[in-house]
Amino acid sequence: MKQLNSLQSLLFIGGGLLMVVGVGCYVFMFAMQIVCWIALTGCILFALMQMMQTYEGNSLTLKRLRNILNFADMLFVLAGLLMVDNAYGFLRSAFGNQIDYITYIYNKWIVVLLIAVVVEVYAVHRIDHELKKENK
Repeated sequence: MKQLNSLQSLLFIGGGLLMVVGVGCYVFMFAMQIVCWIALTGCILFALMQMMQTYEGNSLTLKRLRNILNFADMLFVLAGLLMVDNAYGFLRSAFGNQIDYITYIYNKWIVVLLIAVVVEVYAVHRIDHELKKENK
């Protein structure tokens, strides 16, 4: 795996912290219209830095796991965008009535974030296991 330099590592950790703080404050309804942007910024930083960590080997398993990790990163960004929409209601006008918006969009960022976290944990665990196996 290609390692991140020190600035990229700081952005990666900072993005993760911004994401956690933003989501936590949003859940506890603390300045929701501000912290949603903090969470989205953290999601984007975290995803970009993680996507910069590439695998340069020949293992198909690790390449597949990297693609799964990239999918989880896209889900993190989508969850952040849905959180911003939840705070501001940008997509409300795209739906014919309020019931459809609530059914399909409102608070669905939680589901997307949960799926992203589960996929991320699985892929990171498997990548670690495969790299240890490859280095033996």
